[in-house]
Amino acid sequence: MKKILISTDFSETATNAIKYALELFKYDKSEITIIHAFADEVYDNTIEMSREYLEEYKDKVEKNVDKRLQEVIAEMLEISPNPRHVYNRQSRFGSIVDVINDFVDSENVDVVVMGTKGKTNNPKVTFGSNTIKVIKYVQCPVLAVPATYHDMHPKNILFPTDFMIPFKRRELKLISSLAKNYVSTINMLYVSKAKHLSHRQQDNRAFVNSCFNDNKFLCTQTPEDNVTETINKTIKEQDIDMLVMVNERHSYLEDILYNSTIDKIGLEIKIPFMVLQNLRRE
Repeated sequence: MKKILISTDFSETATNAIKYALELFKYDKSEITIIHAFADEVYDNTIEMSREYLEEYKDKVEKNVDKRLQEVIAEMLEISPNPRHVYNRQSRFGSIVDVINDFVDSENVDVVVMGTKGKTNNPKVTFGSNTIKVIKYVQCPVLAVPATYHDMHPKNILFPTDFMIPFKRRELKLISSLAKNYVSTINMLYVSKAKHLSHRQQDNRAFVNSCFNDNKFLCTQTPEDNVTETINKTIKEQDIDMLVMVNERHSYLEDILYNSTIDKIGLEIKIPFMVLQNLRRE
């Protein structure tokens, strides 16, 4: 049974992410938990409040959050009365990263799903600040879904890599099972002008080939210099439905996430974005 955690801030983007997840995993036996971290809304509204009243306010917020989560699950049951799915809810006091990480660790979660942006939905940024934090710091695959994306069935999955970093079998199995459910093509894209793969790259590529043996799988090399431009171009030209990347130390994705400001990431991501192997920073 897959364990899926969906983070919600009750925004339209979060609602769309929930709908996407319910459809994407409809063929899988899944335990789906909806979670909301509410520490920020408590602290932001109690700056001048005494500790006594803060605790009362926190209890009030928690009850309200739990009620809203019940309503979300009721809507989910209407949208997808799927006998393969079991729905749970969690309202937790804490930061979104800590709350999600704790739940991921305790429940052995397979994937975290959330919207690319929250309630502010700033059109000038690709990802909201909370989504960036979760992608960077939560140690579990994260699937970020744009509010405007409604095509629920991925047919073409783009997976850029330089084959320099090791892959986790469990995470590749997640991608493989999704692709098999929808007969999707997985396109592994290597952006480089190098004429030969190193021994490390060859071994990592052989491992990927074995994990995607039952899938429609392509592995292509594009002799370009600019990885970001090549990814953006490929997404448009090949009608890509999902982008998959690995966040690992010294990787391309870590570099753009860690060194770029939120509005200058460069990737034009208007499709669901799956990030694998996220790392906690010290």
